Amino acid sequence: MSIPFRRRGFLKLSAFGLAGAGLFGCSREADGRPDGRDGARARGTQQFNMSGYGAPPLETVRIGIIGIGNRGIGGVRRLRRIEGVQITGLCDIEPDRVERAVAALEGHDQNPRTYSGRADAWKAMCESDDVDLVYICTPWDQHAEQSVFAMEHGKHVGVELPAAKTIEECWQLVEVSEATRRHCMMLGNTCYDFFEMMVMNMARQGYFGEIVHGEGAYIHDLMQMNFSETYYHDLWRLEENSTRDGMLYPPHAIGPMSKLMNINCGDQLDYLVSVSSNDFQMADRARELAEENEMWQPFVGRNFRGNMNTTTIRTHRGRTIMVQHDVTSPRPYSRIYLVSGTNGTAQKWPGPARIARDHTGWLSQGAMREIEEEYTPEITRRVGDLAREVGGHGGMDTIMDWRLVDCLRNGLPLDIDVYDAALWSAIAPLSEESLANRSRSVDVPDFTRGAWETNEPVMDLDLSRGGTTRII
Repeated sequence: MSIPFRRRGFLKLSAFGLAGAGLFGCSREADGRPDGRDGARARGTQQFNMSGYGAPPLETVRIGIIGIGNRGIGGVRRLRRIEGVQITGLCDIEPDRVERAVAALEGHDQNPRTYSGRADAWKAMCESDDVDLVYICTPWDQHAEQSVFAMEHGKHVGVELPAAKTIEECWQLVEVSEATRRHCMMLGNTCYDFFEMMVMNMARQGYFGEIVHGEGAYIHDLMQMNFSETYYHDLWRLEENSTRDGMLYPPHAIGPMSKLMNINCGDQLDYLVSVSSNDFQMADRARELAEENEMWQPFVGRNFRGNMNTTTIRTHRGRTIMVQHDVTSPRPYSRIYLVSGTNGTAQKWPGPARIARDHTGWLSQGAMREIEEEYTPEITRRVGDLAREVGGHGGMDTIMDWRLVDCLRNGLPLDIDVYDAALWSAIAPLSEESLANRSRSVDVPDFTRGAWETNEPVMDLDLSRGGTTRII
């Protein structure tokens, strides 16, 4: 459902002196285009370019966290180890989760306020004066509403993925971020995995020649967790998988590839096509469980998403990207992560990280060690070992959090901005649209509204600016 903009939020923006400039600057109606394509694909004009924008620096980043479940408690444990962070708010609908987070902060000089017991308790935290960054780890259907509300109330946002579920919500994120000049970073941790960052550094130095094609995936057997009575609050993820079909979780796959191909900063996604297999497992599991426990009866007879979705995207510069999503098949975890250029190839998942220069095979372990010595970026050299120690998917979560805080403390542009958040999230509803029309091609919105042609890449692997915050 579309999220209505609240009058209170509008008045808040007026206090920033922004309402008179035309808050959103474009009609919410789709203007038809001569080629017959949906006008919502490129609506209005950009109010302010958030790409490359550094907000006023914050000596201390005061963080309020919404959602202290599986991802949220990990965020608490990582953020407590980053210099210049004060966790000032903890919010979850379940009080015991808030209590668990408070206990995790003992001995770390943190004294957060707590918010719980009501479905809208998070609003009070967003309205408080002691929060600079709202860190959102709630179910998918709450992400856009909470991000918009937080920005309307003067807060920067870090939001788990995807940041939105509909194209309208994606545009809302962009328009509110531009109007308030508050950052909205989707927490794309895979962009900070060590091999992905090294390959990006190699690509920037021309090692692979022209990048032709990329592949990514989220292939992760979640059957046991999706059908757990307790793992996901109110079975929210099973609801997603039983009411929608498509590339439902695109950021892990598209994020690193977008950064490597400079999407939104020199290239842009043009159109996509999507195809899904049938569901061969989830409906059967729901029916089997319902025979033993009536709590599963509401899921019987639903049209679950197919086991495998494959979505193929073409960029304006003529590159292609293939992304896949399968959370039910009993396969080894894989993000695929394949980069194909005119002078070489890199791939990591599901096997070990490897590189090839031609068709004869992958480079030897010795050659790989030499490449790592030459191309490991400064960000990994600076904080990689400490990040591995703190943890979070091998350390990439910690690097992501550290860099977010470091950029806010130094007044630097974020590596992942609101245009990335909107674009990577939009792939899900666009894939649903394609599937609903027998895999018809669907145009991808340009959330930068043309600025991608002149935007400069901002993900700073060499830490040419910033990098001053410590992990403690």
